[in-house]
Amino acid sequence: MYGLRVALAQMNPTVGDLQGNLDKILHFIGRAKEVAADIVVFPEIAITGYPPEDLLLKPKFTADSAKIVSKIEKSVGDFGVVVGFVRKQGDLLFNSAAFITSKSTKTTCDKTMLPNYGVFDEKRYFSEGKPCPVFEFKGARIGINICEDIWHKDGPCTQQLKKGKADLIININASPYHSGKFSDRLKILKSRAKEGKAFIVYVNMVGGQDELIFDGGSVVVDKKGKIVARGPQFEEDLIIVDLPLNPKKAGVVGLKPPIKKVEARDLRQEEEVYKALTLAVRDYVGKNGFEKVVIGLSGGIDSGLTACIAADALGSENVNCVFMPSEFTSDR
Repeated sequence: MYGLRVALAQMNPTVGDLQGNLDKILHFIGRAKEVAADIVVFPEIAITGYPPEDLLLKPKFTADSAKIVSKIEKSVGDFGVVVGFVRKQGDLLFNSAAFITSKSTKTTCDKTMLPNYGVFDEKRYFSEGKPCPVFEFKGARIGINICEDIWHKDGPCTQQLKKGKADLIININASPYHSGKFSDRLKILKSRAKEGKAFIVYVNMVGGQDELIFDGGSVVVDKKGKIVARGPQFEEDLIIVDLPLNPKKAGVVGLKPPIKKVEARDLRQEEEVYKALTLAVRDYVGKNGFEKVVIGLSGGIDSGLTACIAADALGSENVNCVFMPSEFTSDR
């Protein structure tokens, strides 16, 4: 197959752990090299973790995060890497994506549509950027945008498809989970792909961060809005997909052994919610440096289910249950 081999790095970063996040990024880059990927794509501000919040008010933190980009550049040869980072220009901060190839950053794209509703507070920290121009890489015309930029009908994604005539849109995300959200995202992605007659690569973060859960569910849709690859929910993964962007143009990328189609199964609603809760507990405990939890059991279903979630998340050996019966406790 002639086209572009894309690796979607569905990564679970930790807010503030710059070195740990860099190690994960380099690990995924190494795996992408092994399968001869042409581009490997990481989530929104994967370097700092999301949301970094008031860490962004510390000049040393933003300076150190910028140095991580330089370290990633050293590991990138003739393939491409798209990674989310915090870009500083003067006194302004931007939620940005770097396109790195041949050991340097060739293009930076700033998030244009800053969400400031629900759990989002981006206007407190970031400035609005300008839509990123479409660029060419290995014969493909690529437009990069960030999370919210693809949801607005007349936003940067639409401009890249109409004015830039992109045949591939890469959208990087830190999109928090709520029940049923995957299907909501998919409707919009399919609509954008069919309207623009382009492939869309949607890469989402995975993991728990305080009160937020990121479910992953990274997906690739083709020009007809059909799913051609889909990652699992609630777990890290590297999803590999071959995109026939210009099958009539031989030599865009060398002929490679085909990659088996990757498509995760749909989760039942109860299973989806249970996986979300288990991941949230595991990451809250682990990312905060705790080792064990204590649960007070009443004998009712609420504390029983809580104990079950904790045991599945942490291992039963790390869950200490204290049974506290009273005259109202069931004999069972």
